[in-house]
Amino acid sequence: MNRPARTVIITGASAGIGRAIAGRFARAGDRVGLIARDPAALEDVQRELLRSGAKAVEWVAVDVSDAAAVFAAADQLERRLGFMDIWINDAMETVFSTVADIDPAEFRRVTEVTYLGFVHGTMAALRSMRPRRRGRIIQIGSALAYRGIPLQAAYCGAKHAMRGFTDSLRAELFHERSPVTVSIIELPAVNTPQFDWARAHIPRTPRPMGAPLEPEAVADAVFRVAEGSSREYWLGLQTILTILGNSIVPAYLDHYLARKAVAGQQTGTPLSIGRDDNLDHPVTALHRTRGSFSTGASHHAPLVVGWLARAASVVIGATLLFAAGAAAGRRRSSK
Repeated sequence: MNRPARTVIITGASAGIGRAIAGRFARAGDRVGLIARDPAALEDVQRELLRSGAKAVEWVAVDVSDAAAVFAAADQLERRLGFMDIWINDAMETVFSTVADIDPAEFRRVTEVTYLGFVHGTMAALRSMRPRRRGRIIQIGSALAYRGIPLQAAYCGAKHAMRGFTDSLRAELFHERSPVTVSIIELPAVNTPQFDWARAHIPRTPRPMGAPLEPEAVADAVFRVAEGSSREYWLGLQTILTILGNSIVPAYLDHYLARKAVAGQQTGTPLSIGRDDNLDHPVTALHRTRGSFSTGASHHAPLVVGWLARAASVVIGATLLFAAGAAAGRRRSSK
């Protein structure tokens, strides 16, 4: 497809999903701005993308929990790359821990990055996009924004908050008839380095629950979302079943996750004493696109518009109920 190059700014761009997204847009000929904490990791991403033929890649090292720093980074990247067309919020932190064992300061840190980081990034984007009356903001969400799971209360709470924040913002943009669009893409488990460097207060090392998706598949989906206009997208069957299941049988999921999700998020390897984590500082050596769970990981997943998935579930449910009622009626009439 022939189109002008866009300026795309990505937070959390030094590893995992953000790094894969940066590569996907760079390969399409877009100008890419990278935001993350670690200068060395950002330099590595920049070199990697330029070697692969990227036209323009710039970076600014900031912590997204610092609003003023995020605003300044956005200004710097626009001066180097041109006015932003797409802003993608991806930066995240998590702590694998029960609520009883997590420290309040740890909970606060996860919230400041995973929720307030999205707020700050969105505000930075709006400062540029609203006056120009153009632009697209994409929030990297999670099925856990609908269904919290054990051992990740801080992360799940932040993703729930981000979804509420985005709904409020979207209504405000509609009210002022702004052409700026905001979409969320809800994800399943993804094979990123988060499981290798997240802080953990559990007996064994963390792992994704179920078979994860590779980051490159997410990047392809985000690239498609950038071309769309719907308010929400769901990626992967796991996401679809989680969101729909929680809307129908949330109490059942409470008990199911109690039985399965604690052990399901841990490997058989004991957590080492003094394991380095990235909650308060980067772990430069672990910055890469994929994590340690590529065995069994999927490279493809269906991408559906949220409202279409909901509508399809209603139609299927109604059809099944009608069929069951008709069968019961036939049985009664045959007696």
